[in-house]
Amino acid sequence: MFYIYILYSSSADKYYVGLTDDYLRRFEEHNNSERNTYTSKHRPWELKAVFESGDDRGEAQKIELFIKKQQSRKLLEHLIQNKPLNGAMSQLVRVPHVRH
Repeated sequence: MFYIYILYSSSADKYYVGLTDDYLRRFEEHNNSERNTYTSKHRPWELKAVFESGDDRGEAQKIELFIKKQQSRKLLEHLIQNKPLNGAMSQLVRVPHVRH
């Protein structure tokens, strides 16, 4: 199963969207990795939402890319607030225990 996740950095007031097969491991890596990355510059990160995106990595990447291409804070906040989804994103299923 692949997951699309949304992180938020209150220190930088920025969101980050990622794709993984283990969102808890990736969340830990974003906050603790010693590598110099985009997310390492805006720590700490909060896990705001996680969505199951199916077993097909290619399809999950298409959805992740679609979300990123929108460059829309409003869209990310819409996803975090669990508002109804349509189009390609309608196949996403919110992971219920990840709600902030």
